[in-house]
Amino acid sequence: MINKEIAKYIEKFILPQYKSNDKGHGINHIMYVIERSFKFADTVKDINLDMVYVIAAYHDIGHKIDVKNHEVVSAQLLLNDEKLKEFFTDEQMKLMSEAIEDHRASLTTEPRSIYGKIVSSADRNVNLDEILMRTYEYRIKHSSDLSIEEIIDESYNHIMDKFGKNGYATNKMYFEDPDYETFLKELEVFLSDRKEFFKRYCEVNNIQQPVKKCLF
Repeated sequence: MINKEIAKYIEKFILPQYKSNDKGHGINHIMYVIERSFKFADTVKDINLDMVYVIAAYHDIGHKIDVKNHEVVSAQLLLNDEKLKEFFTDEQMKLMSEAIEDHRASLTTEPRSIYGKIVSSADRNVNLDEILMRTYEYRIKHSSDLSIEEIIDESYNHIMDKFGKNGYATNKMYFEDPDYETFLKELEVFLSDRKEFFKRYCEVNNIQQPVKKCLF
């Protein structure tokens, strides 16, 4: 069971900050990661669930400040949180900050602790439509100079680089997760048909304006 005072603090002062993030890294994503973090934590003996909860709640908090280095910013924000120090030791604070720093699938190294492996695994999305929406919303917000065609191309390449056969996130799963395995198999088939990708991308993101690659 989570410490009620920690939960109250996180819910009142930390989670509301995600309103400033893009939707792909907003409150819905955070709640998704929290839920999956508990799922994986339940398979680990003597895990500190308070730490698991705080790590998941904090892992993208710095995204609105520095997109490219948000894991480092998020970790530092946690370390600077004086309220959390009322509940955790210095060593626990250090472990939590490292877990946040290590959560991104694009990193070349493995997470340094089981806590990092939990949040990193929990951060893997298993919903295709959600991924299509996230890639679109991210580029609309951070690459507004791109045409719709360029956004679709970039999104396809990003998803392929991340989840394709040799994608950097394909093997970044540190727990048994049938949902993720099924997702990767279905995604491999989906990405093999680029025409279908463009069609579904436009449908999911409600792209109404004439787009050459979306008209078949």
